[in-house]
Amino acid sequence: MRRVILGIGNPLRRDDGVGVWVAEGMRGTDWEVVAGGQSAENALGIVRRLAPDLLVVVDAAEMGLPSGSVRRLPVDQSARMVGSTHALPLPFLLSMVRDRVGEIILIGIQPGDRSVGEGLTLAVEAGARELLTFLASPGPHAIPFL
Repeated sequence: MRRVILGIGNPLRRDDGVGVWVAEGMRGTDWEVVAGGQSAENALGIVRRLAPDLLVVVDAAEMGLPSGSVRRLPVDQSARMVGSTHALPLPFLLSMVRDRVGEIILIGIQPGDRSVGEGLTLAVEAGARELLTFLASPGPHAIPFL
């Protein structure tokens, strides 16, 4: 099974970069890593070429939860939850690869600080580390839905 993790977000806006942080943390595992950064649309060609059985997309998401909370989000309803730092709405972007991907799972991590700066806040880093553990075992399907 070919599994790809796509991390998106802006690492220069503190917690907004959590998706990229998680993707980078998966390097050296049996996951293929695509760090999309703040322009996820630029990474879609790579995802299309890889044609994974499972695509896991990780991004900061405003869910009204405590900072660092990790939840699965419904892909088709994610536009209202994912922050406005993306040029194009995430559901639209994911529709561009849906024909080349078996399953898409969107995972949101509640940010605490999206101000200009580098590094994650402690709560968001803890949530990101928890997600890395989940991705290793039992897997992304075990993450609770919002």
